Amino acid sequence: MLLPYIAIVLALAFILLMLVFRSIWVPLIAALGFGLSVAATFGVTVAIWQEGWGGIISDPQPVISFLPIMLIGIVFGLAMDYQVFLVTRMREGWVHGKTAHNAVANGFKHGARVVTAAALIMISVFAAFMTIDEQFIKVMGFALAIAVLFDAFVVRMTIIPAVMFLLGERAWGLPRWLDRILPTVDVEGSALETAEGSAQRGTDPGTGGDADGGADREAALVGGRHSSDTVADQSPGAGRHESRGESDGGGGPGTRTDG
Repeated sequence: MLLPYIAIVLALAFILLMLVFRSIWVPLIAALGFGLSVAATFGVTVAIWQEGWGGIISDPQPVISFLPIMLIGIVFGLAMDYQVFLVTRMREGWVHGKTAHNAVANGFKHGARVVTAAALIMISVFAAFMTIDEQFIKVMGFALAIAVLFDAFVVRMTIIPAVMFLLGERAWGLPRWLDRILPTVDVEGSALETAEGSAQRGTDPGTGGDADGGADREAALVGGRHSSDTVADQSPGAGRHESRGESDGGGGPGTRTDG
């Protein structure tokens, strides 16, 4: 019964993450990472509490039967939260014009602090279960704490960013036929930003000019949304934003000024 349960959980997670991030690789990596976390947790828990490895437990006992199902359900929810925290910021940077490598690096830098704080809180809560005298509660607290520790710090903040960095632009790829089938889930509110920008241009007296001017302003709006918060994040050598219309006041070649 455990394998069908895990398969259903991973399949639903894959579909939902594919809808949110419009990618094949992101949900695939997330699902495989969760499976790795669960397998590692089961191995460590059984080795210490049932087999008595290391002599840590003086009276090893069989692991309770309902622990795997409870562990999978709780850790799955936490793992997907950490996944969304990290990858949402990465995708936001990529959609707004950063390169795939830059988006992964900056998204990790901003999201890792949230995931670290959340993971440490949950580890502390689960580890506190081990102070109870009941054996099955100690095992449950140990298993949950180890699962969060491994999933957050090894899988979500080490393996997944590394794999996405290596994949580059392919990490956000989605076949065209699948893109047409899947419904659009606008979790970042991009449609609202576009509608608001269109409404502002429609009420601006200066927007009654030719269509080319409106197209230029729209391109500048879309390309410049992230300029204020990404220039500081770029390395000194990352000058590709200048060719996309960002100007540092020098007015060099590749810059564009909307009149």
